[in-house]
Amino acid sequence: MSQNAHGSALVHILIDKLEFMLALAREKHFGRAAEVCGVTQPTLSAGIKQLEDTFGVLLVNRGSRFQDFTPEGERVLDWARRIVGDARAMREEVHALKHGLAGRLRIAAIPTTLAMIEKLTTPYRERHPDVQFTIRSCNSEEVLHLLENLEVDAGVTYIDNEPLGRVTNVPLYRERYRLLTSADAPLGNRESVTWAEVAQVPLCLLTPDMQNRRILEGLLRDAGGDPHPTLESNSMILLYSHVRTGRWASVMPARLAATLGLTDVLRAIPIVEPEASHTIGLIVPAREPMTPLTAALVAEAKRVAPLLAD
Repeated sequence: MSQNAHGSALVHILIDKLEFMLALAREKHFGRAAEVCGVTQPTLSAGIKQLEDTFGVLLVNRGSRFQDFTPEGERVLDWARRIVGDARAMREEVHALKHGLAGRLRIAAIPTTLAMIEKLTTPYRERHPDVQFTIRSCNSEEVLHLLENLEVDAGVTYIDNEPLGRVTNVPLYRERYRLLTSADAPLGNRESVTWAEVAQVPLCLLTPDMQNRRILEGLLRDAGGDPHPTLESNSMILLYSHVRTGRWASVMPARLAATLGLTDVLRAIPIVEPEASHTIGLIVPAREPMTPLTAALVAEAKRVAPLLAD
């Protein structure tokens, strides 16, 4: 074997072992990580042991099962994300140069943005018809976790409220809030309501792991309320299905309420004092060069953003 071929084989072997590390970081379980990688559990364990022998340090704390990564393992994991991400980007770019843009684009989005994703995917597909999409609904922390571990290519989430880490972001639009309630409810005939008034209404809200819930709870508490929702769910569709009966109320983003549509008995009333808003944006790994699929999505987001502006 030539020196170049030998070096190429070593690089390939190293990337395979780093993929094992990434899978273990995602799954927190040797058996599931092996299954994801398409190898046996002994093969995955042996691969990680080879990395430990190569670096001369313990990377994984393990007893009868996976416990966690050592400090050295966490640093190797950081490098694994970078190296594996760059290797995937290189393969994708070479393929795109030869065959054009094709493949699967994976996007994780918070529930309040799901109705808006088609604003990105529809024009993207018109430009690049050989690209397929997988869209996952997640809370904002999961979006960041999936992005960090290379399980998705991009996320759509809040970009101005909680820390994002090392990402590149493209602002898309401002999320503003409406009280959804029936026309014959106590506040149903109003042109606007205050957060203090909304704080007195029994509400359907997202679950506490959702950033939208944390935002709304902060606004309601600042207005003197103590939020105790009558119903909570991680699905905006489930919340809306209750509200549209006219017997429940909720606070939803204005764009989402408009997209879902209003019934004869349902009103979306602007909430003021204060008139709160947060920025929704596209986030992608802070990597140069970007993968061709991701770069095309960022370009689409920049084209679409002015059309979404208030």
